[in-house]
Amino acid sequence: MHGFYNEYETRKLIKWMDKIHPDIIHLHNLHNHYIHVGMLFEYIKSHHIPVIWTLHDCWPMTGHCAHFDYVGCEKWKCGCRHCPSLKEYPPTWFIDRTRQNYARKKATFQNVESLTLVTPSKWLANLTRESFLSHYPVCVINNGIDTTIFHLQENDDLRIRMGLRDKSILLYVANVVNERKGINSLLEIREKLSDDERLIVVGTDPHAQRLLESGKCICIKRTDSIQELAAYYNMANVFINPTLEDNFPTTNLEALACGTPVVTYRTGGSVESVDEKSGRIVEKEDAEGMLEAARAIIRQGKEHYRNYCAEKANRLYNKSVQFEQYIELYQKIHIEELGKQT
Repeated sequence: MHGFYNEYETRKLIKWMDKIHPDIIHLHNLHNHYIHVGMLFEYIKSHHIPVIWTLHDCWPMTGHCAHFDYVGCEKWKCGCRHCPSLKEYPPTWFIDRTRQNYARKKATFQNVESLTLVTPSKWLANLTRESFLSHYPVCVINNGIDTTIFHLQENDDLRIRMGLRDKSILLYVANVVNERKGINSLLEIREKLSDDERLIVVGTDPHAQRLLESGKCICIKRTDSIQELAAYYNMANVFINPTLEDNFPTTNLEALACGTPVVTYRTGGSVESVDEKSGRIVEKEDAEGMLEAARAIIRQGKEHYRNYCAEKANRLYNKSVQFEQYIELYQKIHIEELGKQT
């Protein structure tokens, strides 16, 4: 029953909204138990408040899961049941209520007077148009990054400190490194690295570190320093992203902003930030193809891609650009509401 708990905190939220009288409500992830979506949407409908909802994954249109691409499930199109992903985020352990939850979400999210859906990728926008949310308008506003931090840097200090001055570096960054994020591909790539190549993986937990770390693979726990993270991106010759399901990964954008070309699997919206001038797209789970694509970029030289990647990221994915698009959307909806009142 994810999303239909925590009536107490939801009442507090509604009481606060009664005080501030919002002109627009902007929703993001409503997963898990911190809010009761039924109560929230009942309030929105009864008060006729315009809503913008940024979808960061597929949870709003399914009976349970946040992603269905990895398992190839399409039950969300007609009605969830017998879920193959019960133990995946957000996890449930004993009872499959996906049929009931699908019906409850569908009823809850219908009949909102003014609801605009925003997706970071064209891929998710297209899925949304096939779901029970299809009658609402959908627009694409890409994720944005801070290009004052993620940008080109002329600095070899990190390479020197890590003893990698003469090595070709393949970099991977993730919040968690698991099967869905491509750990099996990373293991295969690690085994095929030559003596002058190194794989650096940032974001490993102890389990992933035990699996991956070797003489040619350096594992680094998640860093809390975004400046340090930017230094890793700048140090790398190429960024690889073997994710098997993703919406519009910001790691691709951060790498590009630092002038580092990207090799990604043909997965979800991950391909949308990559073109022939900024990297390569490889078929899903083709680890050998990913390594060969990375080597082709290394042979050509990072300098061939560097300026184009950074310029592209600054032009398209600078967070200020995305903020302006949201502000324009707020203003458009507000003007439409004023027009209804007159």
